[in-house]
Amino acid sequence: MPLAPANGIKVYYELHGDGFPLVLIAGLGHASWSYFHQVDDLAGDFQVITFDNRGVGKTDKPDQDYSISMFADDTAGLLKALGIEKAHVLGASMGGYIAQTLAWSRPDVVEKLVLVSTMFGGPSAVPMPASTLSFLTSRPQGTPEEIVKRGLALATSEDFVERDPDAVRKIVAFQLSCPQPGSAYLRQLAACAAFLADPSTERRLADIKAPTLVLAGRDDKVVPAENATLLAARIPGARCVIMEGAGHLMFIQRPEEFNNLLRSFLLEG
Repeated sequence: MPLAPANGIKVYYELHGDGFPLVLIAGLGHASWSYFHQVDDLAGDFQVITFDNRGVGKTDKPDQDYSISMFADDTAGLLKALGIEKAHVLGASMGGYIAQTLAWSRPDVVEKLVLVSTMFGGPSAVPMPASTLSFLTSRPQGTPEEIVKRGLALATSEDFVERDPDAVRKIVAFQLSCPQPGSAYLRQLAACAAFLADPSTERRLADIKAPTLVLAGRDDKVVPAENATLLAARIPGARCVIMEGAGHLMFIQRPEEFNNLLRSFLLEG
């Protein structure tokens, strides 16, 4: 099992392909498996790096408070341990908080930046719906499989769970094969809450120098798509694409379209 020392912990990671490095950062409660639709497809053009964030999957889960800055330092530490000086960086949802923090705090390691289904913090952002917040912060009832499926239904467009049962089975199997301890989930959740409450996250966006693409699904019920427009307006030179008919996990729901958008942006001169 590949583990690398990073920021005082051991991080589980996977490498695929031999091109310019592309690191994919997962969201709250998700691990490296989140990008199962991207890894093989993109490995023909990039060295794709996936990893489990602190507190989930096969990475260490220390008994301490987490923060988004800590996750960003974990990511930078992993790249250093792998001997990678610079990489394209993509982050989705909580991974987007991490990616934008890494981009303004360590511009030396970020070549291009892709922010997916994410937002900045503070009062100018469009908050998630109350029903979504309730699901994320409550203790859902039902079997583990039922809870995973309910989360998927929330994070995709209305018919995804019924229309793509194969993907649903894979995601359920991924999550149940290495379930996240409740205490670690709450630490990740608290890190997200602190980030979203911090108005300085909006101001720091102007410090991002990397060429940036912001992606969102029009039907996102977790992070309203309006946040993508707000993000792009605050990052110098950033572009924004809103994908119609896609939800929060647009890279799982619409992988071919997502991968083509990503590849086109990253490979252009």
